[in-house]
Amino acid sequence: MEKLESLPAKKILVMDDDEMIRFIAEQTMSKAGYEVICVADGTAAVEAYRAAHDGGNPFAAVFLDLNIPGEMGGKEAMIRLLEIDPAAKGFVMSGDPTDPIMADYALYGFHGAVEKHILYMRTEMDALLKATVDGAA
Repeated sequence: MEKLESLPAKKILVMDDDEMIRFIAEQTMSKAGYEVICVADGTAAVEAYRAAHDGGNPFAAVFLDLNIPGEMGGKEAMIRLLEIDPAAKGFVMSGDPTDPIMADYALYGFHGAVEKHILYMRTEMDALLKATVDGAA
């Protein structure tokens, strides 16, 4: 029997200014089988996305922190990602579930909204990734 090669892991981009959030996101998502790239601000997210997209190895999804003090946050970054790739699958993240963008994420080009605390919940994060990134219902 011929040995089947495993498919490469889907890539996910995570943008957050909090180093601990980036670490937790990377740990949780990589344990779920994804290749995770983390960056600290919107400018770095746009650069990483463009490089991956132009290089033919695009991200399956991006998770963008809504607010990055003094830097480009998730709202502006998503606008720029959609200019690069109108099919970009972005998720807004925030520790503040009452922010209007979290409730009306689709108006801003996002596919969904994620409260940051879910990053610490492996089972819930696995289910979220399967349902949204992998497209399973």
